[in-house]
Amino acid sequence: MTTIGFIGLGVMGAPMAANLVAAGFDVTGYNRSPHKVEGLVTAGGRRAESIADACSGADVVITMLPDSPDVESVVLGGDGVLATTRPGAVLIDMSTIRPDVARTLAETAGRHDVGFLDAPVSGGEQGAIDATLSIMVGGDTDTFASMRPVLDALGSTIVHVGPAGSGQTVKAANQLMVAGIMELVAEALVFLDAHGVDRDRAVDVLSGGLAGSAVLDRKAPAMLRRDFTPGFRVDLHHKDLGIVAAAAREAGVATPLGSLAATLMASARAQGHGSLDHSALLLLVEQLSGRSGE
Repeated sequence: MTTIGFIGLGVMGAPMAANLVAAGFDVTGYNRSPHKVEGLVTAGGRRAESIADACSGADVVITMLPDSPDVESVVLGGDGVLATTRPGAVLIDMSTIRPDVARTLAETAGRHDVGFLDAPVSGGEQGAIDATLSIMVGGDTDTFASMRPVLDALGSTIVHVGPAGSGQTVKAANQLMVAGIMELVAEALVFLDAHGVDRDRAVDVLSGGLAGSAVLDRKAPAMLRRDFTPGFRVDLHHKDLGIVAAAAREAGVATPLGSLAATLMASARAQGHGSLDHSALLLLVEQLSGRSGE
């Protein structure tokens, strides 16, 4: 049985770790807030009291953390992953971080004889619960092949997209597209409401045409109910768009619509919506239009 140390049991990490247990892996979980480990223990996993405890004896270590500095601290710290994981093990970072940080982590892991994959995910909380995540993976081809059974327990679309850092680059592109589409869905819903159109029927027909998208299908119904329970928070998407901006600047790529989407996401955050689902862009469009959806 493959032994997995799982670090970061938040909205996404908790159901992912539980799915690994359900797939037959021996999972030991650690989270900075100890109470978040309870769900994994209930699912049949084990509790780690520290990062070192989670990594000790593990064949695979998975990190699912909020941002680049968090991953760097957990992986590179004196009692962190690379200091306490045995040679020959594999580290899979499934967080969303900067591509350049992922490349640095891969190089450092290699010096410790630890394999490394950057494998960020898309699909939100429901995708994590249902094990239907889309996983974009960067790293060595052989390491990817060896870790395929682990990744198969977490997602339904799993693609090796290139060397270290490539997974994070594809994830940045994903977040760029989602932000832009989400904003346009919000604008369309406010536009339809202003003209007195039945928005539920409008969404039905739009979903079947060229305007149809996963964002429209998954987010519009909750937006119409004004249910902004976070599946993916504005705060996190704001962070991800900062990653996009930095990576685009590094490559000399212009992202004019992406820059506007980033500004609007930042504005939603400044209006106090940071803890809401990123579909709360609807609230910002309503405000800019002088309309209330209540």
